[in-house]
Amino acid sequence: MLDDTALTGRTADGRRTYQVITYGCQMNAHDSERIAGLLEGAGYVRAPEPVRGELAEADVVVFNTCAVRENADNRLYGNLGHMAPIKARRPGMQIAVGGCMAQKDRDLITARAPWVDVVFGTNNIGSLPVLLERSRVEQASQVEITEALQTFPSTLPTRRESAYSAWVSISVGCNNTCTFCIVPALRGKETDRRPGEILAEVEMLVDQGVQEITLLGQNVNSYGVQFGDRAAFAKLLRACGEITGLERVRFTSPHPAAFTDDVIEAMAATPNVMHQLHMPLQSGSDRVLRDMRRSYRAKKFLGILDRVRAAMPDAAISTDIIVGFPGETDEDFEATMDVVRQSRFANAFTFQYSVRPGTPAGARPDQVPREVVQERYERLVALQEQISWEQNRAFEGRTVEVMFATGEGRKDDERERMSGRARDNRLVHVAVPDDPAQRPRPGDIAEVEVTRGAPHYLVADAPLRALRRTPGGDAWAARNDPAPVPAGVGLGLPAMPRA
Repeated sequence: MLDDTALTGRTADGRRTYQVITYGCQMNAHDSERIAGLLEGAGYVRAPEPVRGELAEADVVVFNTCAVRENADNRLYGNLGHMAPIKARRPGMQIAVGGCMAQKDRDLITARAPWVDVVFGTNNIGSLPVLLERSRVEQASQVEITEALQTFPSTLPTRRESAYSAWVSISVGCNNTCTFCIVPALRGKETDRRPGEILAEVEMLVDQGVQEITLLGQNVNSYGVQFGDRAAFAKLLRACGEITGLERVRFTSPHPAAFTDDVIEAMAATPNVMHQLHMPLQSGSDRVLRDMRRSYRAKKFLGILDRVRAAMPDAAISTDIIVGFPGETDEDFEATMDVVRQSRFANAFTFQYSVRPGTPAGARPDQVPREVVQERYERLVALQEQISWEQNRAFEGRTVEVMFATGEGRKDDERERMSGRARDNRLVHVAVPDDPAQRPRPGDIAEVEVTRGAPHYLVADAPLRALRRTPGGDAWAARNDPAPVPAGVGLGLPAMPRA
C-alpha cells in the first residue's frame, strides 16, 4: 500500500509540491516565473522535472495557457483529460489553469474538465495561492477572472528560471486591433511601467549575477505613450547601456507601424544593446496587411530593414509570418515570398492561420482551404530555410562571441558540446574540453571559431578562445551547488535602487 508521500508527491517533510506547465510566448514564460515565485512564497516546493513527454504528478499542477493558436486549445484539453485519472488516484492533488485561455474560456474550462480546481486570468496571477487554499477548504472549483490590470505583475515574487539571463516586462497589454489576434481582448489595453522601476529591477538582477536581459512588451516601441513620452523606449535602451555588468540587452516585440529611427540610433550607439531585431511582417501583401489592420505596408517594412542595416550592417533580423489569412490569394502569397527574398531574414517563425473565436478574421467566410495553406506554408519554409542556411554558412571561419546556456542543445552531452547564443542571438553548438576545470559554465562567455553553418544553428569545433568566467557563471554555479541555498524567490521590484 502506498503511503501519503507516494500518493501526493509531497516532499519527505510533508511540504506540497508544484509544477508549472507553460504554453505560448515569452510573456507567458515570464508569467510562469511569477507563478512559481508565488507558490514558493506560499510554502510549496518545486517538483522534480517529469520525464520528457510525461505530465507532472505534483500536488499542484498549473497550466499557464496561450490562446493565440488553435493547437494550444487542443493541447490544454488533451492534457487535462490525461490528468483526470492521475488526480483520481492522488488525494489532495489540485489542478489550476491560468493565462490567456483561462481569461477567454472561463467557465467553459470547468464545464469540460470539472476536476480543475482553479481558473485564474492574466490580470490576477497574484490570487493563485488564495484560490488554491479556498478550493481545498470548500472542496469546490474557484473561477476568478479580473478584467482590468490591478497590480503590475513585476511587483510579484518571481522564481527566475535562469541565473544569468532574465526577462523584464516594460508593459503589458496592447492598443492595436489586428483582426487575427485575441491578445488585446485578453490582456487589455497597454499599461506601461515607469522607467525608474524598470531600471531598478534590471540593476537588482545584475547585482544577482544576471548579465543578459530581454525587455518584454506586446509592442515595446509604443512604450511611453501612456505617460506622454514617445521617445521613452529609445531612452530606456540608452539607460540600460549605463548599467555596469549588464553585458547584453535584447527586446521583443516591436511593431513596424510604430518603429522609429531613434530606436535604431539607440541600438547602434549603445554597446550592450544587441544588433538583433525581431520585426513581425505577418504578410508581404499590402491588401492582406490592410485586412489584418496592420498599419504599415511592405514598402515601409522594407525601408525599416534598410535603415537598420545601414546603421548596423551585422544586424540579424527575424520575423513572424502568417500563411493562409482569410482571402489570401496566390498573388498575395507571392508578394509575401518576394518580401522574404528581399528581407533576408536570419530566421522566421512561420504559422498557418487558424481561426480564433472572437476575432474579426475568424468570422470571415473566405477561409483558405487547408490543403492550399499547407502547400504555401511548405514553400515559404523551404525558402526561408535556404536563406538562413546561406547566411549561416557565411559565418564559417569567422569568430563569434558566445554566452553559454542550458537547455539550448538536446544532444550536447552526446556530442561533447555545449550550446549558447552569439550576440546576434544565433544558436551556436561549441566543442568544449573534457577537463571540467577548463569547461565553460552556463553564463560564461568565450570567443569561438565557426566551423560549420547549418540552417538553424552554427557549429564551432575549433578550440575555445578567450574563455571568460563571468558573474553569470558564478550565479549558475551557486544555484546548482549541492550545498543548501535560499529558494531564490525575490520580488520583481526592489525596495530601493542600487547606489
